[in-house]
Amino acid sequence: MRYRRSFQPGGSFFFTVVTSHRRPVFASATAVALLRESFRAVRKARPFDIDAIVILPDHLHCIWTLPDGDADFMTRWRLIKTWFGKHAEIRNIWQQRYWEHVLRDERDVEHHVDSIHFNPVRHGLVDSVVDWPYSSFHRYVARGIYRADWGGEFLERVGVGSE
Repeated sequence: MRYRRSFQPGGSFFFTVVTSHRRPVFASATAVALLRESFRAVRKARPFDIDAIVILPDHLHCIWTLPDGDADFMTRWRLIKTWFGKHAEIRNIWQQRYWEHVLRDERDVEHHVDSIHFNPVRHGLVDSVVDWPYSSFHRYVARGIYRADWGGEFLERVGVGSE
């Protein structure tokens, strides 16, 4: 079976990238800082926007928007993973595959941004979204897009805790 990826030049994509065997590689601030540096290094050579991101101990979710006419997220992920592995001096860090989803419209984007930011609560890592330090949520609060106490509305909308 041949694995097929979606291509949309200049599109926005939601990604889930997981560590091999769900090892908590990003459990330390040092590892998260190194991952951030890998993104910076690759973005310098191959620009793209990170619209939303959350880094959890064993996986990350993010939304990227690629430049007009560019659909090559695969090379970017390969470079990020390689850069991080080389500088972290850890082998076999990543699962080989990752999940991507082409974002279709503004509602799809909003849903995925909310899901990204709520993820640390969903995984039981914090009680409140604002308490997770490795998230673009704080950038959204600073811009006035979210209130610092945001999260309850998301729970109600997706039906979590309504049983």
